[in-house]
Amino acid sequence: MPMLKKLAALAGTAAAARAYVRKNPDKVNRAATKAGEVIDKRTKGKYHGKIDTAVHKVRNATKPGHR
Repeated sequence: MPMLKKLAALAGTAAAARAYVRKNPDKVNRAATKAGEVIDKRTKGKYHGKIDTAVHKVRNATKPGHR
């Protein structure tokens, strides 16, 4: 039963995150960009391509009309 509670809590958290993204796409994009820059700097560019891909996915997910 504890696993079911964890999954329910995770589902609730995911729903809250989706709602926040829908209401605040600009803030989410800025945060993703800033996080990407910080991580890229700390890893000295080692994962630049992967970080860039992740930031682009966030931007695409926050476009109007995207589900």
